Amino acid sequence: MTLHVDQMSISREDGQIIVHIPMTLKVRGGRKEIILPDALVPDETSASKPAVQMPLVIAVARAFRWKAFLENGRFSSIGELAQAVKVDQSYVSRILRLTLLAPDIVQAILQGQEPSGLSLEKLKSFPQEWGEQRSQLLVRRDAHGNVAPFTLSA
Repeated sequence: MTLHVDQMSISREDGQIIVHIPMTLKVRGGRKEIILPDALVPDETSASKPAVQMPLVIAVARAFRWKAFLENGRFSSIGELAQAVKVDQSYVSRILRLTLLAPDIVQAILQGQEPSGLSLEKLKSFPQEWGEQRSQLLVRRDAHGNVAPFTLSA
């Protein structure tokens, strides 16, 4: 006997009950998170919204804020900015590089829709050309490890 509800199934075989729930594992900051299909999430307002990866969001926000400080003349150099925010100059430079990310990558990070495994460590080095960034950073894999196309949800 097998019972199917949306994408989930429950069956009984050889005295065992087998429950199949389709899900995706997403790596966020070194931890694995289970992402259920929208059809299996009862409350749209809370659980179906992707959780943002706060370290990435904070780093992107800092990058654009610091860039604005440099552009409007509040600080005349990266060194002066680093001294004012009490961090190392190389850290400021690395974070400022995030302003070079393609707009859709920034949007994916801010909406919590970045591909599994995307981290600040992975963003230490990325190509400057947006098309190359997309092919290097916006790679999603399905449950079987196959490359799946990346699309932002509305």
